[in-house]
Amino acid sequence: MTLRLRFTLFTVFWLIFILILYNVFVYYFVIKVTTRGELQLLSSKADLVMETLRKNEMAGIDDAALLKDMYNVNEMMRIVTPDSRVVNSVGVDKQLLALPKEVRTMSHSDTIKVDGHRVLTWSVPIYDNHRLIGQIDSARYLTALDGYLQILLGALSVTSVGAIIFAILGTYWFTSRLTGPIGQMVQTMREIDRSGKLQRVKMGREESVELQQLIRAFNQMIDRLDRTIERQKQFVADASHELKTPLTVIGSYADMLKRWGRDDVTVRDEAIEAIARETERLKKLTLSMLTLAEAEQDDWLSKSRFDIVAIVNDLSGVLRATFLRHVRVHAGSGTVQMVGDKDKIRQMILIFLDNAIKYSKEPIDVRIRSEKNTVRIEVTDYGIGISENEIPYLFERFYRVDEARHRATGGSGLGLSIAKRIIDLHGGTVEVFSKPGSGTTIAIALPYK
Repeated sequence: MTLRLRFTLFTVFWLIFILILYNVFVYYFVIKVTTRGELQLLSSKADLVMETLRKNEMAGIDDAALLKDMYNVNEMMRIVTPDSRVVNSVGVDKQLLALPKEVRTMSHSDTIKVDGHRVLTWSVPIYDNHRLIGQIDSARYLTALDGYLQILLGALSVTSVGAIIFAILGTYWFTSRLTGPIGQMVQTMREIDRSGKLQRVKMGREESVELQQLIRAFNQMIDRLDRTIERQKQFVADASHELKTPLTVIGSYADMLKRWGRDDVTVRDEAIEAIARETERLKKLTLSMLTLAEAEQDDWLSKSRFDIVAIVNDLSGVLRATFLRHVRVHAGSGTVQMVGDKDKIRQMILIFLDNAIKYSKEPIDVRIRSEKNTVRIEVTDYGIGISENEIPYLFERFYRVDEARHRATGGSGLGLSIAKRIIDLHGGTVEVFSKPGSGTTIAIALPYK
């Protein structure tokens, strides 16, 4: 069942339910009010008769003139004695005159059916010195009232049917406007599935705020998918290019080994050395690509509380022992606590320190300080530097400032992309300040939590 049909049926069902309750209430309320008016009329006539009898000291109950002035063509009035004998009556309708005679000690009203017509009856006992001497019976046809009720019932039925038809048409029109953009999005999705090309949904001015938000969210999702697909295509192209070089070198030297390596020791040693070097480079490149692919997952981080100064001091000792390079750590308080993924933060700092070591010969300075809710880390080297027009592309995958320099240092072009992804996942920012020949400073700002 479509949303449009479901919404229409739901609205019409509740409208019918409310109309039924409303019509029943109005119908019976009108019956009660009008019947009360008719009863008031009979009660007033009976009161007039009682008042006349009181003036005559309860004499003359059989006087025809007593009820003569009360006559009405659709009514009947009579006086009945306690022994159920009619002593005075007025009226021409035989059915009303033939109504059962039942003397009661208290006033009584009732609505009965006579020959298919409603009849309202009213009985008032007559007392003389606390002695029951008779009863005034009144009866009145409600034919005119029933005619008015039929007109009311017809009017209620017509207006209810009109309201239901209007509700069906209005709801169908409203739901068409409501589900139109949704149908457009479904059609767009089917077209995307058919053609494989991402498309955006056009937004009209007449849509509601909620639909505009839905369309805007859908278009943002399409834009993000488009960017993701483009990045994947670029990544595959760059990875293919990067993998092709070491595989070509390995293949060439393997072929050379087949031809001349068995007899020429120099060729054999050169080929083995080149294959080992390119294999190591290929292994590092593959590892970096796998790391970068894992970094795209939202649950890549495992957060905990740690001292970032201790991490940098540990890396300083490792790099001093491995590369015989001095890394100077500057932390005013001696300890800076933060919440994040300890291993990923260590990997990020190691990437920046490794680049600093590759492109400089002087000692490296690392400054760590806490500012309000932010931890700031600055890695400064005094090496060859980077030109200003290269800085915006520094963190792109496989981007190299200098191809020859890249080959000499053995980098894969993915390290800075991994570092940038780690910073982004922690909600931080990174800035690069550099001039050729004057060194480079990497400024990292990470939230305290």
